[in-house]
Amino acid sequence: MEEGKMDENEWSYHGEGNKSLVVAHAQRCVVLRFLKFPPNKKKTSEEILQHLQNIVDFGKNVMKDFLGENYVHCGEVVQLPLEFVKQLCLKIQCERPESRCDKDLDTLSGYAMCLPNLTRLQTFPFAEHRPILCVEIKPKCGFIPFSNGVTHEMKHKVCRYCMHQHLKVATGKWKKISKYCPLDLYSGNKQRMHFALKSLLQEAQNNLRIFKNGELIYGCADARSPVADLKALAHHLKPFFFPSNGLASGPQCTRAVIRELVHVITRVLLSTSDKGRAGALRLGLQGARVCEASPFSRSLHHQGKNTPEHSGLPKGCLLYKTLQVQMLDQLDIEGLYPLYNRVEQYLEEFPEERKTLQIDGPYDEVFYQKLLDLSTEDDGTVAFALTKVQQYRVAMTAKDCSIMIALSPCLRGASSDQRPVIPSSRSRLAFSVSVLDLDLKPYESIPHQYKLDSKIVSYYSKTVHAKDDTVRSTRFKEHEDCTLVLHKGCEENKPGKKHQNV
Repeated sequence: MEEGKMDENEWSYHGEGNKSLVVAHAQRCVVLRFLKFPPNKKKTSEEILQHLQNIVDFGKNVMKDFLGENYVHCGEVVQLPLEFVKQLCLKIQCERPESRCDKDLDTLSGYAMCLPNLTRLQTFPFAEHRPILCVEIKPKCGFIPFSNGVTHEMKHKVCRYCMHQHLKVATGKWKKISKYCPLDLYSGNKQRMHFALKSLLQEAQNNLRIFKNGELIYGCADARSPVADLKALAHHLKPFFFPSNGLASGPQCTRAVIRELVHVITRVLLSTSDKGRAGALRLGLQGARVCEASPFSRSLHHQGKNTPEHSGLPKGCLLYKTLQVQMLDQLDIEGLYPLYNRVEQYLEEFPEERKTLQIDGPYDEVFYQKLLDLSTEDDGTVAFALTKVQQYRVAMTAKDCSIMIALSPCLRGASSDQRPVIPSSRSRLAFSVSVLDLDLKPYESIPHQYKLDSKIVSYYSKTVHAKDDTVRSTRFKEHEDCTLVLHKGCEENKPGKKHQNV
């Protein structure tokens, strides 16, 4: 980023989350990521620089080792002309969703992160002229807690995502419950994965977005403005997945194109890449592998069929690696919270030790090596508690990351293309897979997570589970009535009674 060559008109609003905002360059395959803060919580330039550098270091020294260098793009911290940042902020303000404007873009420090634009293929620095499709999936947590410290039996049967759906709908976050269950996507079973992806397409919420040539064409730009028209999506997808049956329009064409998209995404998610030292974790999946609340499981049960056998994920694929990092949460928030309190008590007594404990960084090789200690035998020390707390923070990061899948039709005769290729029904597609949103979750967020977990489980148990119990109770009463009728019939059949033959 050269001084004097920054023009705000070359950049456009790309999107934002709770803590940062992203703009994309019109020609170059790069984005700038700025931090956001509430109006009354501004930070100094030095604090912002350190915050951004911590994000880069965590990606480079921790997540790249866990997930593999092919998938993680760390970017770099850049300093920008303040006038450029100010003009850019004015330019994009009208494009920001109203619900996100409670926080302001940092326009005072001049620091930002420069990253590759992950809605594009990741080999060339400049945007290509061929059509590029990008599917962004936020898969969420792919396992059910297996810790003995879990006090709510429901958590051993129903996954966090499915329980949370009911609370989100009740509080107005979303209008209807999604049929998507993360355990189906992480199962490795193609039938379950297809069901999960189709469910995401039907009710995307903020777990799925689709871009075409860098522009959002499907999914939620914001919770209040969903774009969810499958017919319109199929129209966008035709250049990539033209139906093999030759249909150019109509419901059958839409279904064929969507089905092809789902098949291709599944194949990409199961593809493998083993570069880097990824694979340091060896956590075996324990406990239930099927969520009782998953509509896929329920529909099979109603049909009298068993859930397909657990296929398992290929060990080199990104879903497998992501799941391994998620399972660093070995104790669940219920088992973790007392350990967090142990660390907090120590810090109250010795506040100067916060830096030594690396709670706020640096996220270096030493920090990474401590994460590899998978022992769960509590020796009562602060060191043990801190290791589990740091592992939980990393696990939560993996539970909230996004997977970016960029797809583009192979050019004829492009045998020199270095990207991996996947076949579709009518063509071959070059693809790249990347991971987004890999900021380490804040240490201070643990009490909030503990309260939220209790709220989610409590609401689910009191409403959904209680309703199921009522249904079962009603069925039992019906069965009792039926038994009484039979008993009455038996009374009438006592010896000495005359009956007509039926």
